[in-house]
Amino acid sequence: MREGTPHTQTEDARPHQRRATTLHAPGRRVLGRTLIGRPLIGRHVIGRHVIGRGASGRRASRDPALTAALAPLLAAYRSVCPGRDERELIRGFTVAERLHRGQLRKSGEPFITHPLAVATILAGMGMDTATLVAALLHDTVEDTAYTLDELRADFGAEVAVLVDGVTKLDGERWGARAEAETFRKMVLAAAADLRVLVIKLADRLHNLRTLGFQPLEKRIRIATASHELLVPFAERLGIRVLQREMDDLAFAARDPEGHAATARAVAAAVAAAPAVFGPAIGLVEPALRRHGITAETSVRPRHLYSVHRTRGGDVAGLRPGEAARLLVLVDGPDTDCYVALGAVHSVLHPVPGRLRDHIALPKDNLYRSLHTRVVGPGGDPLEVIIRSRAMHPLAEYGIVASVREAGDGAAGREVAGRRDLEWLSRLLAWQSAAPSDRFLDGLRADHAPGMVAAFTPQGRMLVLPAGATALDFAFSLDDGTGERSIGALVNGRHAPLSAELRSGNVVQVLTGPAAAPSAEWLDFAVTAHARVGIAHWLASHAPERPGTQAPG
Repeated sequence: MREGTPHTQTEDARPHQRRATTLHAPGRRVLGRTLIGRPLIGRHVIGRHVIGRGASGRRASRDPALTAALAPLLAAYRSVCPGRDERELIRGFTVAERLHRGQLRKSGEPFITHPLAVATILAGMGMDTATLVAALLHDTVEDTAYTLDELRADFGAEVAVLVDGVTKLDGERWGARAEAETFRKMVLAAAADLRVLVIKLADRLHNLRTLGFQPLEKRIRIATASHELLVPFAERLGIRVLQREMDDLAFAARDPEGHAATARAVAAAVAAAPAVFGPAIGLVEPALRRHGITAETSVRPRHLYSVHRTRGGDVAGLRPGEAARLLVLVDGPDTDCYVALGAVHSVLHPVPGRLRDHIALPKDNLYRSLHTRVVGPGGDPLEVIIRSRAMHPLAEYGIVASVREAGDGAAGREVAGRRDLEWLSRLLAWQSAAPSDRFLDGLRADHAPGMVAAFTPQGRMLVLPAGATALDFAFSLDDGTGERSIGALVNGRHAPLSAELRSGNVVQVLTGPAAAPSAEWLDFAVTAHARVGIAHWLASHAPERPGTQAPG
């Protein structure tokens, strides 16, 4: 997908309108003399475009160049979802290829290689057929004469909704507001179907993979936008496989020297990991057996950007325990994870205060595991992650795992439209009151690194950005509570609204019937929900409060 404004610009400002003469694909040097341009048997008119279809795509697959180009996508599709009907996938590719014919990427490759790569990424994760077809077609409405109505008529409403969700708004019509309103449109579409965000993330991942063909300034701009606006969505959807790669690719573009230094340090630390983790595993595995637990242990390196951030950029002297973690995958129910934790602690001394129970209290993205920090036999601190084998797909793939398990059809659509994600509810609560010029700033603030988990007296957990205050907590409950708040009880003690919260705090918001927001609240409000709510209230009540001016 092309991105036309600063902060979200991707690899192609617009596909070049030159005739492509070759099609490249992984493992093949040149596939055909033309861009899959041979006439296909059976021609299907779609709107103003003539689309080769041929027996619902079966004959189209006999074209050698078409078959070779599709091979990686179909192989990924078959490996994760064997037995599914491939005809709609082939037809979607055939349509996309003909519509994009003649367009080239900055790399000089035919533009069709981009949607094909996006669909292949999604197929490898096990996404459903409608999502893959939408990925193949995701740039057709934006970059060709194909209309959304034509797409809906040809591929159905489900695919059309997904394509529309990731299609940019017209820059000429929307002007400076286009970037923010495109993001708002995507968020609203994702509220109905989270697959919109999944397609967008795969789209950006491929653009980051091919970022080297862009000028330096543009590479940095795209990478910065990825870190600020899109990688956090991958984290909130629990799609760690996308988050890790996007993080590291953006890191390499923004700070090549820091990336190279971190890569060298991590490689050296991981090379030394067997000497540190080996003795620990030698103690843990017998302990697990003694406790009646069947489990698999493995050492998993952390991704580079995570190490860089944790160390504040200083990776000199990086230890194996800082570059990797010990993963214990338990074959059994959730309760066996706690038994496994006891087994680990029976042979490796736990570090006080470093146990995090994300099984009893899942993360905002529904991630579930136990994390504990222990001291290894050689005195090295090590992090151990314990989860059941049933938890593992969700921990790695997040919402994608749920869609994959549900499969094609109504069940998959129901999972993609889930409403139990707190972060999405909070975002929807404030976005409508945010003007275009504040919407992206609000997203960046809410997506800032670091999170705080605080609780209501009834046990409801609210996850807020690091630095959030009691006032932010009040607005996260609801706008009315925030607007009438006068103070708080934090862990039973009186605290001002400006009090900064810490994870584990129990917060009771105190309200007054005559209380109202003041401009001073903007000095310590952190979340977009609170800041937008305060600004909106001040603006709407300005005539009633002559001395108050809404913030500019």
